[in-house]
Amino acid sequence: MGTPAMPDLGKHCKLEDCRQIDFLPFTCDRCRLVFCLEHRSYRQHQCPQADDQGVTVVICPLCAKGVRLIPDEDPNISWERHVNTNCDPTNYEKATKKRRCPVVGCKEILVFSNTVKCKDCATDHCLKHRFGPDHKCAGPRKPDSGFQLMSFLSKKEDARPSRAPGKAQSSSAWSRLVDAASSGMAKLSSDFNQSLNIGQGSESRGQEVCPQCNLRFSSVTALVEHVEEVHERSKKRGGVRKLSVDVCPKCSRGFRDPVALVEHVEKDHGGTSKA
Repeated sequence: MGTPAMPDLGKHCKLEDCRQIDFLPFTCDRCRLVFCLEHRSYRQHQCPQADDQGVTVVICPLCAKGVRLIPDEDPNISWERHVNTNCDPTNYEKATKKRRCPVVGCKEILVFSNTVKCKDCATDHCLKHRFGPDHKCAGPRKPDSGFQLMSFLSKKEDARPSRAPGKAQSSSAWSRLVDAASSGMAKLSSDFNQSLNIGQGSESRGQEVCPQCNLRFSSVTALVEHVEEVHERSKKRGGVRKLSVDVCPKCSRGFRDPVALVEHVEKDHGGTSKA
């Protein structure tokens, strides 16, 4: 047994009728004896300490599921129990049918190593048809534009069948709900457009407002100069003096000198001071 260099290499099967030398022997986990490949199971070497540890499973031809046969029980009884409780014939096609590439004319069977999922259509294809142009990919689904609520209500209203006179009360309630939702969405859209127009109009005028006299200025620099010249000096003198300020009717810009206001109107507003 073994070689001169490795005398412990390989062991003989402990079965008396075998005694074959095996270089990859199996040790029984119950009786702790060494056996060859052919006699490694409990039943083959008739293990006295097996205690029914062996498991026999048969494949059901109807559902392709495994049926465990209980030791010391008639296999027909185990089979009848499976057929009456767990057998599902619809599972046979799922378990035995092989997935193939969905491209017309391609017979490639999809397995773990050659399956690629398209990022756009989320469909499994083989390596040959993994790119979009190869399997005529339709691309990702485009989202519907517009208000989903209004389209849903319009579809519901169009698809609503004619009802009997006895259901007039529920029909009128549904009509009131649709009208209220439609008016609410219209009001929301109107308010949004109005606020948008107001915001755009206010951007064209001076946005810098003096917190003390409420005059508008076209820039922050002009506002700072106004505060330093008028209000800061007035505080240093011990009080706030009253100034007569002329306001431009076009842009609400304030001028202390009427001549400057006239020049501003002629230069910036085309020579007219009408609002």
